[in-house]
Amino acid sequence: MKIITHSGSFQADDIFAVAILILAIGESQVIRTRDKNQIAAADYVVDVGMVYDPAKNRFDHHQPGGAGERLNGIPYASCGLVWKKFGETLAGGKEEMELIDTILMQPLDAHDNGVSIADYHFKNVRTYSIIDFLYSFLPSLHESEEDLYRIFMDLVTIAKELLTREIAKAKSLIIDEAKVRKALETSPDKRILILSEELPWKRVLSDKPEVMFVVYPRNDGKWGVQAVQDVGYTSRQSFPIAWGGKTDKDLEEITGVSDAVFCHRGLFFAVAETKEGVIKLAELALNS
Repeated sequence: MKIITHSGSFQADDIFAVAILILAIGESQVIRTRDKNQIAAADYVVDVGMVYDPAKNRFDHHQPGGAGERLNGIPYASCGLVWKKFGETLAGGKEEMELIDTILMQPLDAHDNGVSIADYHFKNVRTYSIIDFLYSFLPSLHESEEDLYRIFMDLVTIAKELLTREIAKAKSLIIDEAKVRKALETSPDKRILILSEELPWKRVLSDKPEVMFVVYPRNDGKWGVQAVQDVGYTSRQSFPIAWGGKTDKDLEEITGVSDAVFCHRGLFFAVAETKEGVIKLAELALNS
């Protein structure tokens, strides 16, 4: 099989588009060119050719009118288009496919289409992303097309490994989130979610405004309680200001909880020796 993408400088979009295809169809000959005859003869074409036709395995988005957009308004770029066709099979299910589209493909597509998805509050300071990582390998003006190809294929290998890990994580996340939902259903006080193991709860609770704190066992044998946060680091309910930064006896005295261990100075996280201890800390915070 022949996969064609454009020659010249590369972007995260074409790197991931090729990576997805190789995972889906197996190792293939990858050609970087803009030659129309080679494009026409290729089995798969991504990010070049001015055609989006998934039935013919053409996945470009530069043509007039683009290649469509998602319900949230984020337009498709080539990696998102390839994932749209092959993602469900690769990820093992529609839910897994949609999760990876949300966390990985949509940010990549948005960036490639010049769509901002983040607000930055500090001048010249922003999150360092997978896109920045890949762009750090862009060659100098003095390197040849052969150098570009070698670097591109090295990055495709990295993208394949990352995507494989994200697929495994997505499968695990979906299983674990189901446990969180079940725990919430059986919780007597919806304000305090008590988990029997450490689980990923943030996505599940994003639309459950009644939950203020999550209690869970830590792998060091102690118990933690964390305030649920919505956008950024804004807690729905913080711990009392007087607790911030306190540890051990100081925290025990101010809270009256005999096994209290620590409260973060950001007032969103606390630790006690026992489950009963962190539940008491959460109850005190709710009533403060």
